[in-house]
Amino acid sequence: MFYHLFSTLTEEVSFFNVFKYVTFRSILAAFTAMVIWFLLGPGFINLIKNYQIQQYIRDEGPASHKKKSGTPTMGGVLILAAALSASLMWVDLAQPTVWLMIICGGLFAALGFHDDFLKIKRKHNQGLTARQKLAGQFAIGLAVGGYLCLSKDYDTILYLPVFKEINFDLGWFYIPFAALVICGASNAVNLTDGLDGLAAGPVIIASLAYMVFIYCAGHARMAQYLSITYVPGAAEVTVVLAGVVGAAMGFLWFNTYPAQIFMGDVGSLSLGAILGLAALIAKQELILIVVGGLFVMEALSVIIQVAYFKATGGRRVFRMAPLHHHFELKGWPEPKVIVRFWLIAVILAMIGLSTLKVR
Repeated sequence: MFYHLFSTLTEEVSFFNVFKYVTFRSILAAFTAMVIWFLLGPGFINLIKNYQIQQYIRDEGPASHKKKSGTPTMGGVLILAAALSASLMWVDLAQPTVWLMIICGGLFAALGFHDDFLKIKRKHNQGLTARQKLAGQFAIGLAVGGYLCLSKDYDTILYLPVFKEINFDLGWFYIPFAALVICGASNAVNLTDGLDGLAAGPVIIASLAYMVFIYCAGHARMAQYLSITYVPGAAEVTVVLAGVVGAAMGFLWFNTYPAQIFMGDVGSLSLGAILGLAALIAKQELILIVVGGLFVMEALSVIIQVAYFKATGGRRVFRMAPLHHHFELKGWPEPKVIVRFWLIAVILAMIGLSTLKVR
């Protein structure tokens, strides 16, 4: 909105040329989203409390989490509202990739909202069944994959990090692959969202990393210099990701230990999906395994625990899954688990970014 307004004034006032730069507008988007949270956050939390929209803790979880029951939830509503509002203010709305990101995030948020609503209605931590949730996620993911597959600005080639000469053209198989990336990222973030600030921090870190990837992919000269795929119009998605980063930072102000509000599935499912789609747009799908390595570890811990439990008739690899609960039960205080996991996320993001030049 403001981008288009100020663009018309560049010929009259040279100062407004600064709004042509993606980097400047990304800073504005992040700042705007944070301001929205700081202005509306306290009132939003009070509103959630008044309507008794609260977290219900699963009985099989750590005993120390019982005190979290009753904490306001569905903070993801304001995360998405702040991120999308800030993005729409400062992004070039003529770019289809921007709308793809917004629509994908919105649809996953709607799915998460429905899941949260059922939990609140039933006053229990069970909302949609796993099959219902996965079916909804894959339906959205397949639609997004289909769009990317048919778009002239994208190819269906899967590029390997580091090895620039090795790639595979997936053809129509790129559609289910894209759905797998988006749904995998969405569920991984959802599983990580179990401690105060544990999901929000790594989402910010991974999003910042993919802001770099997408900006480089959308810049023809930079893409050529780094020997990565040039994706026309992709750079504008940097502004959207910046809005997500700013909104997540604003949310983290209230979500840090001890949390005043949780994001709920409306937040975790949509933020994970946005991160997965960012990897697809940047043509850096496989590096998400590294950049989002913390989310991968959390998801794998659940898969390993369930598989081993079934195969051995009740034995466990971890004291409890996801992985953060294992360390809690080992005696780590919650803040220690959170900060150490954040540090791991930073290290993994740095390793992922280093692959830009190592090829």
